Amino acid sequence: MSWKAIHRWLGLTLGTLAAVLGITGAVLAFDPVQQAWQAPAAAGSLPVATLVERVTRNVPDVEEIRRLPSGGIVVFSFAGDQPQASYVDPVDGRVLGAWEPSALPRWVKNLHRSLLLGDAGRWGAAGVALTMGALCVSALVLLLRRMGGWRRLTARVRGTLAQRIHVVAGRVVLAVLCMTSLTALTMSASTLGLVTLDRTEPEVLSVVTGVPDRPGAQLAALKGLAVKDLRKLTFPGTSDPEDTWTVTTAQGQGWIDRYSGQMLVWQGATVAQRVNDWAVVLHTGEAAWLWAVVLGLAGASVLVFWLSGMVIWWQARRQTPQMSGNTPLAQADVLIFVASEGGSTWGFAQTLHNALSESGHRVHSSPLENFRTTAATRQVFVLAATYGEGQAPAHASQALSHIAKLDAKAVPVTVLGFGDRQFPTFCAFAVALDQTLRARGWPALLPLECIHQQSGQQFARWGVALAQALGETLVLEHVPRVPSTVQLMLIARQDYPDAFEAPTAILRFAWPAQSLGARLRGHGLARFAAGDLVGIVPPGSAVPRYYSLASGVEDGFVEICVRQMPGGLCSTHLLGLQVGDRVTAFIRSNPGFALPRTRRPVLLVGAGTGVAPLAGFIRRNDRRSPMHLYFGGRDPARDAYFGPDLQRWLGEGRLATLKTVFSRVPDGGGYVQNALRRDAERVRDLVAQGAIVRVCGSRVMAQGVTETLDEVLAPLRLSVATLKTKERYAEDVF
Repeated sequence: MSWKAIHRWLGLTLGTLAAVLGITGAVLAFDPVQQAWQAPAAAGSLPVATLVERVTRNVPDVEEIRRLPSGGIVVFSFAGDQPQASYVDPVDGRVLGAWEPSALPRWVKNLHRSLLLGDAGRWGAAGVALTMGALCVSALVLLLRRMGGWRRLTARVRGTLAQRIHVVAGRVVLAVLCMTSLTALTMSASTLGLVTLDRTEPEVLSVVTGVPDRPGAQLAALKGLAVKDLRKLTFPGTSDPEDTWTVTTAQGQGWIDRYSGQMLVWQGATVAQRVNDWAVVLHTGEAAWLWAVVLGLAGASVLVFWLSGMVIWWQARRQTPQMSGNTPLAQADVLIFVASEGGSTWGFAQTLHNALSESGHRVHSSPLENFRTTAATRQVFVLAATYGEGQAPAHASQALSHIAKLDAKAVPVTVLGFGDRQFPTFCAFAVALDQTLRARGWPALLPLECIHQQSGQQFARWGVALAQALGETLVLEHVPRVPSTVQLMLIARQDYPDAFEAPTAILRFAWPAQSLGARLRGHGLARFAAGDLVGIVPPGSAVPRYYSLASGVEDGFVEICVRQMPGGLCSTHLLGLQVGDRVTAFIRSNPGFALPRTRRPVLLVGAGTGVAPLAGFIRRNDRRSPMHLYFGGRDPARDAYFGPDLQRWLGEGRLATLKTVFSRVPDGGGYVQNALRRDAERVRDLVAQGAIVRVCGSRVMAQGVTETLDEVLAPLRLSVATLKTKERYAEDVF
């Protein structure tokens, strides 16, 4: 069973109980804070003998002095026949007021410690603590895998809102939760009798010699004992002449003769006692109220983990289709194996599965970890997504090593990768898988192909090549599962009818606010920022078209830049809209391109409609970070998109510098690559200052920018690939 499966099923089965213990633990953490505020703490260096002298001067018939974990001093005494407990001021022994045990409802403690089930509940609570430990270990493994190792543990988190909450909260409190589960198990060991803490109390008596009791202030053992080490001092009873003083400290327990003041017996604390004492402090925070606050927040976070984990599980379940028409493995002539982290790759697998079945094949689809062939197998296809920093999806983490051990057969195995070119490890797992298969001697029907951002068009083109290779009629029309959509109303448009080759327009739509539930599900238009994508579903089509956003949720509108594409169903629909018309849309996050909040320089490079998300970054640059834009067009009179806005943002300080080039006019400066090369020294200086780089435009333009920057940055021994690994460079290409 994989680490992800362990983490998921422990969370789903025992997560509710863990949340209950976390919430009750957060409530109980308030107790040490309350204690710390109720009474002054005694000076740690104050001798216990001095404290005894001050207390006995003010409080008659003292039976016991107790130092609370908070440092406050409580005295137990009698007033006539009535027992009483009082806070005292350790400075002068003056009574400050009555002391009462914690006012927290006892049932909260019982619920936390034993689930209100007595001894059986204590065993149950210990089991939940053990589960929490296993959850923490599996969470650490998954966190390191997701983030790409210890060095990248603090990198920006990508994913849905629920995933980001789950991961960020884990980075903050995982160590604390691991510690609380360990200390809970330590405390449970003594509570359940698995470990013995106390030694047998010795039979010691004061020796009656006829001399009067020695005052506590004169006892040598108490003079040499600091209050900071005291836990409890019990006075000898007045009715028993052989009774002794009993002093309990963190180091052990001692019995003192009431007449001579000699230490009769000293029992040092056992290792088990010391370990348990530390476990109590670390688990409850009773000796450090600031730590108790941390524990309270960590306890409350368990509910956050449970809720976000349930949302993540539900999202994955909804995204993973049940394969219909799955032929048994032994009877299938075509096998499809899938490695998918979020479930979307299974949708492509189902499309391929259906198309091959319609072509007369018996097809079996299964997760990649089940990779094998049978006597009936004639073709194998592997659809593999890449997770994190080039790793396999969690469920297929051992698939590569498994395949490397298999003897190759004559059956062709064709690999199709899925990933995002934003990341330097684009389709790295699919590449590694393909290399392993070829090294082991497996043939391939088609060379490795990598699909960018789940492109249905690219998948269809691969289907054409597959049909030719098989010599069959095969059409792969993949219709991705569209999230919940909303209706957006067009409120403004700015047209560029004379733009080269095709008309273009900047379209602005009203933004409909949505509920927290929509945000958690990752659907609709809950939370978005410039650089994210809006999916537009045109009438008569189930396939959305994605456009980069030039606005964020703070702007109160959704803005995109649309260029007419030859035969483009969606662009034709959008450019035909009039103010007041509506479109069907949803948001898809684009975390790899998002711009972090920073005061470092930002270098923006865009061409044509690719300037849209860059304009959005500048629009929301409220911190006035130094942003530098290189914008390329063809003719300033035709396609200077966002021109007036850029000039206004320059004046407002949202944009530090603007360099424009136009390729179709005399002395226009050529392309953005030419401008970057001309400003090589300035670009190097910005990058040396830690600049973040974002590039948006056509794939040809982005490739040219990469080559130019590699050349410009060579004196710094830097490259675009290096900047990508440091998450300082990202591109959005089309």
